[in-house]
Amino acid sequence: MRIADEVRILVRQRAGYTCEFCGVTETDTGGELTVDHFQPQSQGGVDALDNLIYACHRCNQYKLDYWPVEPEDPHLWNPRNEPASAHFVETSDGTLRPLTATGAFTLARMRLNRSSLVAHRQRKLAQVEEIRLLTKYKELVELHQQLNHQLSVLMDEQSQLLAEQRELLKRLLHRRD
Repeated sequence: MRIADEVRILVRQRAGYTCEFCGVTETDTGGELTVDHFQPQSQGGVDALDNLIYACHRCNQYKLDYWPVEPEDPHLWNPRNEPASAHFVETSDGTLRPLTATGAFTLARMRLNRSSLVAHRQRKLAQVEEIRLLTKYKELVELHQQLNHQLSVLMDEQSQLLAEQRELLKRLLHRRD
């Protein structure tokens, strides 16, 4: 069954035009992503908004129609219900490490440490670091400007004091003569 255009737009907007599993955006992929049924229709899933996930083609492909049948079957992380931080931690090299059994299963099933995603996360980390450094540089420039202004004020005050001192010396010398 085809998802109505209005629902598709809502799902896209709600996800911020980003794959809710791996974090790549429409801009990153150069086009729209897919609307996935978290609980597949083949497993009884419905078209309700809370069952629809915005996913890139790869994540949709890797998830396929997986749904746990038995209670002991592993569960996929549902990005609509829990933050990624409940199941994964991102390391400084851009890889994700599982924190839970659900996280471990999701990482393996969805291949969330595939090389292109690790490179994507490394670029994002580098951008964050660049922004942090540029912000720090801007703060330093502003401090430098403040110091220069204070130095200029002090120089003006010193010039005024020297002028007053010269005037006093002249008066003292004039009285002496």
